[in-house]
Amino acid sequence: MTGSRSPSSGALKAISFRLILLLGAVSLCGSLVSNGARSVTGPYLDLLGASAAVVGLVAGLGEFVGYALRFATGVYVDQSRHYWTMALIGYGLLIAIPLLALVGSWEAAALLIILERVGKAIRTPARDTMLSHATTAVGRGWGFGVHKALDQIGAIIGPITLAAAVYLTGGYGQGFLILGVPLVFLFITLFAARTAVPKPRRLEASSAPPAPGSTAGEIPDLLPYATFIFLGMAGFANFPLISYHLKAEAILPDAGIPLLYALAMVVSVIVALATGKIYDRFGVRTLIIIPVISTLISILAFASGAGSVFAGALIWGSGIGIYETVIRATIADVTAIDRRGQAYGILNAVFGTAWFTGSVVMGVLYEISVIHIVAYVLFVEILAVIAYIWMCRMQQGFNRAA
Repeated sequence: MTGSRSPSSGALKAISFRLILLLGAVSLCGSLVSNGARSVTGPYLDLLGASAAVVGLVAGLGEFVGYALRFATGVYVDQSRHYWTMALIGYGLLIAIPLLALVGSWEAAALLIILERVGKAIRTPARDTMLSHATTAVGRGWGFGVHKALDQIGAIIGPITLAAAVYLTGGYGQGFLILGVPLVFLFITLFAARTAVPKPRRLEASSAPPAPGSTAGEIPDLLPYATFIFLGMAGFANFPLISYHLKAEAILPDAGIPLLYALAMVVSVIVALATGKIYDRFGVRTLIIIPVISTLISILAFASGAGSVFAGALIWGSGIGIYETVIRATIADVTAIDRRGQAYGILNAVFGTAWFTGSVVMGVLYEISVIHIVAYVLFVEILAVIAYIWMCRMQQGFNRAA
């Protein structure tokens, strides 16, 4: 990418896919570090003297900040085009995880946990914008699917790595320090990616014209997509609530719950790859599966039978693989290249706000009855289908105008 001539189609695809694999390897290492730590932050905060309310607040605030700040960082990415700088700063804040080994109070630990989420808010719009450029030549869905699959492999390995470290060393601190090792590999890979493709934007500029169905819309055109994402995610249950149900109803032994989570993550890897290919063939229509997935989870995952809950948890894993793959690919297809980072920032903020809101609502409803959760999810997902129809009609209007 350093020469003045544009690369051939085959060379462009090779360069683009290399960048996707390198950024996927970076995300694998980052997910290993962050998810490894997150698997034990609750008991670690408890060990340091935090109450259950504090643990919940820190987790919820960290996730909300991690999504809400993405609007501002997305705008900055579009204006500055400092993709690699933002990625380096964002991934650099993962140093907060090994530093957890050195703190002596829950207040300091909470600050580091939230700081790591701030890092995710900084790096994600830049990373996704670079991926959107790279996926132009190889297929939006396939490119994002490959990246998501690699990211989820890290999410599987991380908790297992930390559990083994804690088991062998007898303490959380040593486990956090061990997570510094994949952090080193992360930066080696990140610098390799920057060296290989210093200007990722040129990958899209050098590509063929936009694929059929691409609207290259401006920010106001995102309203139907934002509405659909908000309603779809507001009805998507989180795994902590599902695991609470498993424990409260004695459906699985304690040791079986993390194994079920790991299995759900394996499913998410497979589904992310398959969904990417399906999206490249059917485009935005693929999004209709999201309300269906959310509804099935509410019906099955909160049932009383082990078989139903097991199926619900696996469908939940499928949802994780589908959501980010399809939504990120769709954003790349419906936004102008100069607004890509801002669009990712806006819709990631919507995504996080909706999931946080829905999680709170479902947690409250669970205390009343599971039927109330199912009724709530059915209501919001019917609204999501209406938003989907609105979104498709707007897409058709853009296509006719084009």
